[in-house]
Amino acid sequence: MRVADLAKQLKTGKVPPLVLLLGEETALQQEALAALAALIPDDQQTMNMASYDMRQTPVGVALDDATSQPFFGDLREVVITQPYFLTGETNAGKIEHDLAGLERYFKDPAPSTVMVIVAPYAKLDRRKKLTTALVKNSVTVDAQLMKSGEATAAINRELKKQGLALTRDGMAAFTQRTNANYSVMMHELPKLELYAQNGGALDEQAVSALVPKQLTDRVFDMVNAVVRRRADVALAIYRDLLLQKEEPIKLNSLLLSQFRLLLQVQILMRKGYDQGGIAAALKAAPFRIEMAMRESRGVEGSALRAAYLGLVDTEAAMKTGRIDKELAFELFVLKYCGQHR
Repeated sequence: MRVADLAKQLKTGKVPPLVLLLGEETALQQEALAALAALIPDDQQTMNMASYDMRQTPVGVALDDATSQPFFGDLREVVITQPYFLTGETNAGKIEHDLAGLERYFKDPAPSTVMVIVAPYAKLDRRKKLTTALVKNSVTVDAQLMKSGEATAAINRELKKQGLALTRDGMAAFTQRTNANYSVMMHELPKLELYAQNGGALDEQAVSALVPKQLTDRVFDMVNAVVRRRADVALAIYRDLLLQKEEPIKLNSLLLSQFRLLLQVQILMRKGYDQGGIAAALKAAPFRIEMAMRESRGVEGSALRAAYLGLVDTEAAMKTGRIDKELAFELFVLKYCGQHR
């Protein structure tokens, strides 16, 4: 079931006692939780709504709440977050969970309670009896990550509700700046709405001024500088990211994935693949493939391989402590740019 379908069902008065929100799309989770929270009148929410983090609280506490009668109301809502025991993750903490009791509850939920399981995962471990009981007896709401086309369409619908519209270049910039991530787009949307309400046009210039670049875009800028042997630009971006408390090993890993993408795109281009074919083969967003195609043109495959292997060596040096982590990338850039002039 989609979030919109859940909202429609709730408005008809058909309230499921057990709801599973499955997926990593934060914005969809929040939309579903808002629709479910609206079931409880504002003046009753303090006594009849509660949320429990399974990494901090035993599930037995949530079960006690769920099996209690609503306090001066018709409905109680209990939200369970971070239910890692529904996945393949082992319990590394000291919290003892009554999973047998939770399984019994899944099979026979309290009719006066709405229990919401927020599972921010791509999938659950279906081998577990607990998971089987949940899936069988709950309404499962899809909160999986949206594809770029779906995210753009959803944002256009949201803008239409507000009587607003992005220009074509504005939408292209918005998609690029947010990596077509629906949750990020929804987070940034209020800025655009406020700007438009004050008379501004939602074009590329406005989007670029209002929406900051995501980390992956900053990394791609760094890749661009390395490929063009602009050591000064690459190092300036790198040092700025370090000031923003980004971890050197994480940055190196992102750079590795970007150079891997450039190599893959270049190979597929030589085999005659077009943008759509490459996007399908690599399961990547089309705008990312477009950028990679543009970036890899005119660059020797040997140079891309050298950069990739250099970053592999840099990561190994970081992890083994052979070199200071913050200096490792700087030395890689200076060496690479010096070798490939």
